[in-house]
Amino acid sequence: MKITAVEYFRLDMPLAIPYTIAYESVTKTTNIILKLSTDKGFTGWGCAAPDKEVTGETPEEVIANIEKVVKELLLGQSPFQIARFTHQLKKLLPGSSSTMAMVDIALYDLIGRKARLPLYQLLGGFRHQITTSITIGILPLNQTIEQAGYFLKKGFSVIKLKGGLHLDSDIEKILKLREKYGNEFLLRYDANQGYTSQEAITFIEKTRKANIEILEQPTCQRKEERLGEVSQNINVPVMADESIKTLKDAFRLASNDLIDMVNIKIMKVGGILESQHINSVAKSAGMEVMVGCIDECALGISAGLHFALSRPNIEYADLDGHLDLLEDPFIDLFKLKKGILYPTDSYGLGNVKL
Repeated sequence: MKITAVEYFRLDMPLAIPYTIAYESVTKTTNIILKLSTDKGFTGWGCAAPDKEVTGETPEEVIANIEKVVKELLLGQSPFQIARFTHQLKKLLPGSSSTMAMVDIALYDLIGRKARLPLYQLLGGFRHQITTSITIGILPLNQTIEQAGYFLKKGFSVIKLKGGLHLDSDIEKILKLREKYGNEFLLRYDANQGYTSQEAITFIEKTRKANIEILEQPTCQRKEERLGEVSQNINVPVMADESIKTLKDAFRLASNDLIDMVNIKIMKVGGILESQHINSVAKSAGMEVMVGCIDECALGISAGLHFALSRPNIEYADLDGHLDLLEDPFIDLFKLKKGILYPTDSYGLGNVKL
């Protein structure tokens, strides 16, 4: 089987509800969709979610990467050489992680369709469903309480609250959420690098009775020793997110005992193959893993879901990036019921209706 066509299109999607995190506000997102066709009639779909802050790319740069590198690399080649293509793209397009992820996802999708299996079964098939958290960005207290109530009524059982701008108001929100809605849901907190190590410790000390399950990336990625300072002084697991962009990052943080958990985002690390390597490092260090996302359409989320279902130590998912996107053509690739994500029985990443 040979790849005979490499096509793509740009997908601009506004957010139904814009959100704010510690270092930016987001009102819209752009994904680049890749379509690979073969001489045997199989098609694979991939997605890039370029973000200058996270992946180091713009949409225009991803498109240029396709035209200048990806087409030449893939045309006429067998799609079963994912490791080879990944190795080559690392050299040809350093710092282009969502471009790499896009190619990787499309190749895995193609292989799943050829194998006549949903991708998660081909990757390992450990579980058949996973609970996802739902994220609330930085909002005033009353709006935070209101959004949490809305999500809980929808059946979500895990809320992830964003913060990192104002320590005192962050503490107040956490305590008010528990006061209003009790302990019938799990509560995770993501400071998106907004705290000093002492602020992060203070935050956990003052919210102890709220039973926060996970503290995500409380301190700056460029000063990773601060993650260790936090993790060694609190009783809540500290998870690295922005600090994990490569396999070397995961190995360094794990071997120096600076973190307790890892958040793997396919767009940020460069694909499912790289995600598997990072997950193996985490497993060897005895760390649990969350599969997260950025502002991805449901095609990208589907890739994250299938990877998350494939391994036993991936116990957490934060795969809600598609929920606020308008005009997403891939929304039927999987199912979401009361906060639980389910793949379909369709081959690869699901039935694409384009």
